[in-house]
Amino acid sequence: MAERVTAQMVAERAGVSQSAVSRVFTPGASASPKTVEKVRKAASELGYRPNVLARAMVSGRSRMIGLVVAYLDNQFYPEALEKLSNALQAAGYHVLVFMASQKAGNINSVVEEILDYQVDGIIMASVALSSDLTSRCQAAGVPVVLFNRYQDLEGTSAVTSDNRAGARLIGEFLVAGGHERIGYIAGWEGASTQRDREAGFREALSEAGREIHSREVGDFSTDRTFAAARQMFDRPAEQRPDAVFVANDHMALIVMDVLRYELGLSVPGDVSVVGYDDVPTAGWLAYRLTTVRQRANLMVEETVKALLESIDSPETARPRHVTIEAPLIVRASARVPEGWTT
Repeated sequence: MAERVTAQMVAERAGVSQSAVSRVFTPGASASPKTVEKVRKAASELGYRPNVLARAMVSGRSRMIGLVVAYLDNQFYPEALEKLSNALQAAGYHVLVFMASQKAGNINSVVEEILDYQVDGIIMASVALSSDLTSRCQAAGVPVVLFNRYQDLEGTSAVTSDNRAGARLIGEFLVAGGHERIGYIAGWEGASTQRDREAGFREALSEAGREIHSREVGDFSTDRTFAAARQMFDRPAEQRPDAVFVANDHMALIVMDVLRYELGLSVPGDVSVVGYDDVPTAGWLAYRLTTVRQRANLMVEETVKALLESIDSPETARPRHVTIEAPLIVRASARVPEGWTT
């Protein structure tokens, strides 16, 4: 077996101290460009790889972040996870991705597993966190940031789009478009995103003296959304909605397919459809979905900032509750009110 290459061997080849080698391979540590060049050249020649686990034991920092997600059917989350991973890696962290469901027992076991990896922080995307789990993470000194979820948990940061205001825009848009029977297809009712979107939508309708004509639950699920769309629209014209707000784009695209290809209805001629998220597919010519945009870049930036502040300055960092403006993106899936400007 070949001899293991050590940092001391690299230091001798490069003509620097062992501590200089350590600084070169420690994210955030300072070393002159000349030293970096010499050390990396020597390391390459010798085939040296730093022992990340050993360094973590010495420093007390694993440089690992646990990223928990429950729902990848919606294109918003793979895109957001890619951006989160890139941003964290650029800051010198390794990302461990864990899948979880909304079932309490499953989330508990996943968080326990994450903590076993001695992660420096946790980001929960599309996952609710109990107060017990929050306390467990705090006791372990591991900060948690909720991404695209909001919960009133002490000591926990959260970053979301302004779901309530974004959904209000949708309600105002559909009322201004002259629709008489406006439906709503809800997502998973345990999610703050679902609750806030429905609340904002109802507020806008109420202010116009209107209410939701019919409501179904798609549960952010493909199968349930197909069933919800059929239940809402497979009925005589005078009974079905002439517009529908669907709680996210994943479900809205399914609703459009049911309307056009199963029921033979025109979008937006017979029914206007509006979603929420502005996933890439929403802009495809086959859909051209009117929707509210979640500004993923800003959401990721604020999430990473909140997490790193908590990791780097645990004594002074304060929980951040960040809400980011969500604009309405008008395309061709809904009737555009006369004189409407975006």
